Amino acid sequence: MAAPGNASLSSFQQQMWPALVVEFFLAFAGNAFAIYRFMAHEHTWHPGIVYSFNLAVSDLLYALSLPFLAAYYYPPKHWSYGLALCKLERFLFSCNLYGSIFFLTCISLNRYLGVVHPFLVHGRLEPRHAKLLSGAGWLLVAGLSAPTLYFSELQPQGNCTECLGSATDEQLPRYLPYSLFLAAFGCGLPFLLTLFSYGAIFRTVCRNPHLTPLEKRQVGWLVSVGVALYAVSYLPYHTLRNLNLGLRQRQAERQDKQHVLLIHSAYQLSKLLVTLNICTHPLLYAALADSMRAWCRAPRGRCRAPRGRCRAQPAENMALKACG
Repeated sequence: MAAPGNASLSSFQQQMWPALVVEFFLAFAGNAFAIYRFMAHEHTWHPGIVYSFNLAVSDLLYALSLPFLAAYYYPPKHWSYGLALCKLERFLFSCNLYGSIFFLTCISLNRYLGVVHPFLVHGRLEPRHAKLLSGAGWLLVAGLSAPTLYFSELQPQGNCTECLGSATDEQLPRYLPYSLFLAAFGCGLPFLLTLFSYGAIFRTVCRNPHLTPLEKRQVGWLVSVGVALYAVSYLPYHTLRNLNLGLRQRQAERQDKQHVLLIHSAYQLSKLLVTLNICTHPLLYAALADSMRAWCRAPRGRCRAPRGRCRAQPAENMALKACG
């Protein structure tokens, strides 16, 4: 048995398929359009665009797997695509999850350097560095996700077949440490880096006397969105996943079945929120242009032009590029 109360758990999951269908159409349209915009209209690929393009590619790849997942959850819940596609779907989910976290962290660090240390990165931060880091990021994400190809299995459930997203009960003692490592290295560390970056950006922008209160609020909104992505999806997902796995490992002992079902249901909802991120990321791409206008205005207070507009100084132009 893969989880306590399988009949109740499957019944809950079967109600999720309409949300997955909606998320597929939104994610596919949004990210395909974002990629088209990058390819057709971005002639100068500064580091921010490089990271955003890779984020869109990651999201689009996972969006293509959502129809299979929706069909799987459609009552009666049954995986009919074979073991290879089961492993591939779980692998793509993991790659998208940690790819999104990695590239969002790169975007936040890139903005941090451009806004807080524009003179330090001038002449040193180039698009080729972002491309090399993106390639290394893909290799890192694939390496982190590779164990899912081993742990994911098909498991009979009556007349149906289940595609396990974690591991069988026999493999749980080996899977749980891996899941905890992903939570710490794949989510916790990037969250701390992102929180530090956006905190420093917000502090620098607030101290800039050449920005209007409206512009500062716009920057504050964008910073809040970046942090909220973790607060409402990535952090709850990793917390609930490991809590659910811990309950599964101890299910041989006396447990409150209703309590276990509640944790598992919350965990399933957190997966929907994580998937929803691939729909909201294109909104962040649209916000890049507005954020660049506000953030490029000489964070060190060096603007002298009327209305606080930046002079065409090299370091300030570098800050403009990094703000993407």
